[in-house]
Amino acid sequence: MAKKGKQVSAIIKLQAPGGQATPAPPIGPALGQHGVNIGQFVQQFNADTSSLNGMPVTVVISVYQDKSFSFEVKSPPASVLLKEAAKVAKGSGVPHKEKVGTVTKAQVREIAERKLADLNCTAVDAGERVVAGTARSMGIDVVD
Repeated sequence: MAKKGKQVSAIIKLQAPGGQATPAPPIGPALGQHGVNIGQFVQQFNADTSSLNGMPVTVVISVYQDKSFSFEVKSPPASVLLKEAAKVAKGSGVPHKEKVGTVTKAQVREIAERKLADLNCTAVDAGERVVAGTARSMGIDVVD
């Protein structure tokens, strides 16, 4: 989403809570070192992500040489969506021995469809396998 005719001076990737970002670290220092107006970014980001209610999302910020910026909000990480679906606080420390929860194949498909644009695959079936692998590495069982 680069603006036409502007030279990109930096690309910054951050994770921030949707709709609840503040100028505190990690956002403030990351943007401040490139001379970006932090308050303006936080205001625009919170307006765009207000529907996410604090769910962490990845944001890719393109900083231009005139200190202006544009940003693209990605979908929440699969691990966050899986924890929400399985209703667990965190994944397992030893995922292959100790299981912490279960999700259905329908929930995995729903998460894959939500994340499909940000995954490195094009088919929903392949996305399901990616999400199921994430679930397995967190100690969450996928059941029918």
